Amino acid sequence: MLVLPNAVRAEIVEQARGGRPLESCGVLGGKYDPTGRSEVRSQYPVENVAEHPRTRYRIDPEEQLAIFDRLEDRGEEIVGFYHSHPRGPPRPSETDAADATWPDRSYVIVSLEPFEVGSWRWREDDGFEREDVAVE
Repeated sequence: MLVLPNAVRAEIVEQARGGRPLESCGVLGGKYDPTGRSEVRSQYPVENVAEHPRTRYRIDPEEQLAIFDRLEDRGEEIVGFYHSHPRGPPRPSETDAADATWPDRSYVIVSLEPFEVGSWRWREDDGFEREDVAVE
């Protein structure tokens, strides 16, 4: 399960809408549990540096490392990542599965058409599995 504060959910949805037609992306920080309940406490929007940002997302590695340092300074862990699908689908794409590199982390996807916010855990051996999201 992923606990996602309503304020964070609203911010990543607004970022997705504001960034359309490009995919938006960012990092989620908080309390990480690889098999149970992870809790998002912070979010860090980043610039999408993918070669084709309308259909892909990529976080600059240097910016990602800087965010990881900020998380550590705050006593938080990497809970996962988020990105948008401006024109769907409301689930991980084949590209998302091929590019996933953080086992057991949450991957939140904001689909704008159709509108849906969902989360999946990426399991190294089994791919993505949908997880429950509690908005608080």
